[in-house]
Amino acid sequence: MTHKEEIEQFRYKMNVEFSDLKTTPLKKKDFKKFKELAFFEIDASFKIEASFKSTPNEPIFEMQTTTDRKPLYTQYGIATFKHSGKEHTLRIYQNQELMLDPEYADHLFIPFNDLTNGAETYDGGRYIDVDIPKGEIIVIDFNKSYNPYCAYNDEYSCPIPPRENDLDLAIKAGVLAFKKH
Repeated sequence: MTHKEEIEQFRYKMNVEFSDLKTTPLKKKDFKKFKELAFFEIDASFKIEASFKSTPNEPIFEMQTTTDRKPLYTQYGIATFKHSGKEHTLRIYQNQELMLDPEYADHLFIPFNDLTNGAETYDGGRYIDVDIPKGEIIVIDFNKSYNPYCAYNDEYSCPIPPRENDLDLAIKAGVLAFKKH
């Protein structure tokens, strides 16, 4: 499968989820007029091969959310990459509850902010899901970045990207801010 086909499949699955009343995070009034999510153009330069450094023995902590809920996470590792002539670093986390579910045992979470927040993308940041890497390289495809459910419905409780994951870079890839109807 080509990179373009992979991203198109990712977008299709998101739109199917949002179009189904059983799985959509949309409010009823927005769901009625929903056609599809808006995305940046696919940009292969935002499929990053980053160096990955595992951070074992990090303490478990309560991640801040948009509500009083405090899910337990641990920092699993640090990714470092170059883009637009600068080096950037992202902390990568593992949800302590999800890791007990065999379906999500290899699941890692990257919440981040970038220079598009509040203009082209949701002001509360975006997320990317990745698998535990097998070595010292981790692939982070920002074309698969998505909004937290809070961007669509304030009834959700969503992790707030830690300041350490504020990128001094405009990530013009992935989902755009949701235009409410």
